[in-house]
Amino acid sequence: MSEAPRQHPRDPLHGVTLQQVLETMVAHYGWRELAERIPIRCFMFDPTIKSSLVFLRKTPWAREKLENWYVGDVNKARGGGL
Repeated sequence: MSEAPRQHPRDPLHGVTLQQVLETMVAHYGWRELAERIPIRCFMFDPTIKSSLVFLRKTPWAREKLENWYVGDVNKARGGGL
């Protein structure tokens, strides 16, 4: 399944795949924090990158929550964070 490329290079998600977003967030926060902030089964019970990607690709609202959280971290990082 191909992901649509972002349109503008100033977009923090430009050139970043959903897998990269998820792996970054898991590495930084862990599955437990992801499940607390976005309470979906694929984060709460036996989480894996693969199962989470399948769900996030099929569920726009969950993907949007994760991407918005990631973008918020990227914006904070520009001032010194993530």
